[in-house]
Amino acid sequence: MKELKLLCWNVNGLRAVANKGFLEWLNRERPDILCLNETKAQPEQLDRALREPEGYHVHWSNPEKKGYGGVATFTLERPLRVEKDFSSQGINFDVEGRIILTEYPGFVLLNIYFPNGKKDETRLKYKMDFYEKLLSFVESLRKKQPNIAVCGDFNTAHKEIDLARPRENEKVSGFLPMERAWMEQFVAHGYVDTFRQFNQQPGQYSWWDMKSRARERNVGWRIDYFFVTKNLVPSVTRAFIMPEVTGSDHCPVGMTLRLP
Repeated sequence: MKELKLLCWNVNGLRAVANKGFLEWLNRERPDILCLNETKAQPEQLDRALREPEGYHVHWSNPEKKGYGGVATFTLERPLRVEKDFSSQGINFDVEGRIILTEYPGFVLLNIYFPNGKKDETRLKYKMDFYEKLLSFVESLRKKQPNIAVCGDFNTAHKEIDLARPRENEKVSGFLPMERAWMEQFVAHGYVDTFRQFNQQPGQYSWWDMKSRARERNVGWRIDYFFVTKNLVPSVTRAFIMPEVTGSDHCPVGMTLRLP
């Protein structure tokens, strides 16, 4: 048996977080797999130490618009398969660089930066379309590979326990009834929120508004997740949030998997 440590972090700009000790943190934590959301950088804009950290294979999905979105997967073990273009699956969101699929012995991992719907109705519709198409894609994927992990910034707090002020945010994107209903639908299809398998306590958040210095008061939202298919749940030995890690308005979330 081997145990893998998987971490996921919306860094809100990889170059920005690099100036706040990102590489030192990476070398200290040494996750087997690190999924980054909102990198806001093309590989050619990064120095080599950041673009190719020692020991890691790095895969990027970059938006057409520079300085926006983007995901990256850093992995110690070379994946069996890497996929970034999902247009043939009916997910035509490649221009925003939101998804990387990596396959390993025993499971498939989807690193996803879900859209934010707060800007206007157009972006909210885009977000909901993304959710629906993503669920259809993952369901079709599950027919071929039943062991799936999905991680990333979902940009939605699932339940009232997952944000500090639920009543005040009922009409705010990120906690709208339609967004939460999709999260319920996702769970109903057999995807399990790993963190809540281990921790049912309130006050557990992964994002805080920087302008209001909400982190100091822990007035936050839990919008970053690791979900796994039900049959992968017995392999999850731990799931956690790392609020002590600063540098972004999000903090990393993680889980450990014990596999044959």
